[in-house]
Amino acid sequence: MHSNRISQLIFSTIRKNLYLSLLLIAVVTGAVLSALLPPLVLEQIVNRLAAGKKPAFSIAVLYFLITAVSGLLNAAKEILITVFGQKVTHGIRTAMSEKLNRLPASYFMENNPGVTVSRFVNDVNTLENLFTSGIISMAADICRLGSILIVIFTRSTGLGLMLLAASPLLFLMTRIFQKRMLKAQLEGRVAVGRTSQQIPETMQNIRTIRLLQQENYMLKRYGQTIEQGFQAQERSNFYDAVYSPIIISVSALLTGIMMAAAAQSGVMQQFFGMSAGTAAAVIAYVGSFFDPLESIGMEIQNIQSAAAGIRRVREFLEENESKKNFCQKKPDLPQKSKAKSESETGSDEITAVCLSGISFRYKKGEPEILHNFNLTVREGESVILAGRTGAGKSTVIKLIAGLYPPTQGFITVFGRLPETIPETEKRHLFGYVEQQFHRIPGSVGDQVSLLDPQVSHEQVKQALLLTGLWETVSCLPEGIHTPCTEDLFSQGQFQLLSIARAIVLDPGLLLLDEITANLDSATEAQVLTALEAASRNRTVISVSHRLYGREMQPNTRIITL
Repeated sequence: MHSNRISQLIFSTIRKNLYLSLLLIAVVTGAVLSALLPPLVLEQIVNRLAAGKKPAFSIAVLYFLITAVSGLLNAAKEILITVFGQKVTHGIRTAMSEKLNRLPASYFMENNPGVTVSRFVNDVNTLENLFTSGIISMAADICRLGSILIVIFTRSTGLGLMLLAASPLLFLMTRIFQKRMLKAQLEGRVAVGRTSQQIPETMQNIRTIRLLQQENYMLKRYGQTIEQGFQAQERSNFYDAVYSPIIISVSALLTGIMMAAAAQSGVMQQFFGMSAGTAAAVIAYVGSFFDPLESIGMEIQNIQSAAAGIRRVREFLEENESKKNFCQKKPDLPQKSKAKSESETGSDEITAVCLSGISFRYKKGEPEILHNFNLTVREGESVILAGRTGAGKSTVIKLIAGLYPPTQGFITVFGRLPETIPETEKRHLFGYVEQQFHRIPGSVGDQVSLLDPQVSHEQVKQALLLTGLWETVSCLPEGIHTPCTEDLFSQGQFQLLSIARAIVLDPGLLLLDEITANLDSATEAQVLTALEAASRNRTVISVSHRLYGREMQPNTRIITL
């Protein structure tokens, strides 16, 4: 479905920036053509001097203007190519960001965050290089190369044939040098990466290293990686230093052969012969002939690099967005379903959460964490999920929150399938508190509202009052508008802030995942006191390795997994 997605995004960018695209084509064409004109004007000036005539001042002015215009067009070409490439990458990153919001939690479970970041940064940057120093630049250089050959053929057929014959060999030599330079640079980067990796390793294990007196071993490791990087850099510098003299020598050799042949009589003179002005123009063309040839080799390298980036970006855009349940038939459920109370025979109570025949595994091929698991939680009830580590307690919470679809069975939250609940409604239905507080950039109030426009200032205040954190926040320099930093609150206060975030839109269900696991006993008591207030008149499902006093309260059940 997304196989042509990147092409569609590129063409969409072209359509949205049609004038920019047309201007880019015009400027590239102008830059190619204008680069041909200065040597032709120079040819006329030299011919007039050779004939003993004084060149007209207007010709000198024309030469200066054409040279200046050529330089301006080349600068404009580079600017427009860069702007166009940035617009393309902006469109691709926007599409990827929208895709990121639609991906299920299973994607983030199965993929390392660094890999995803690399797709957004490195891989998309290679796509920008595809335009800034890839396709467009290569097309311009090919046109420039072809136009120079055409002009040389019109001035000296022999030299044109010599350049045409030498071009494949020069291009092959250029590619060999570029590949070896690239290999050396990559080896250097790997060596630098290894050295950089050893620094935190050494700092982390410095006590053990000193205790076992292994300083010399670490010095040897550093020395090896530094030497590898030095040798790689030396090879890269060698190829770079050798390449330019070779190109200059070949250019001088071809020019010398042309001049020697032009000085001959008969057929050779006709084949290579030219006026003094033409010779000056041809020498200028030969001097500029090798620049696009060298650039084309690097542009091919950039295109090949971009191809790998395109593949990785396309794979990301093709990620499955579906959150479908895998049960064969979804139940036809009303908004509010009814269930018989397990404690009061004959009384009907609203079912807040229902898990029916749930089986689940995080990845294919792994053992099931849950198998045919059933749970019904009535509205207003408090349920504690207990059991050993790995039994699936936190998984149940994540399934109820709709972060993962079950492999088998179905789940309802107040009669609705979690994956069918719009994102804008979820915070009204349930609040979710994890073991650790996840801070976002912004103020204290932003930590509670999550910059959600449907959350008012008064609702934030009420949530902080309910958790007992309002007085502390009021004493801050800017109150609720104080920037939230890592050292602003204690760990327990951050957990209170997390509870306030969960209840700010007054949801009917609270999902608590080991929220006191990392707290000391005194701080735990403070959080549990706030939690008692936040849990009133709500359905609560919590996870615990150890059971706190709440299980002794009425209307509380313990489910052991």
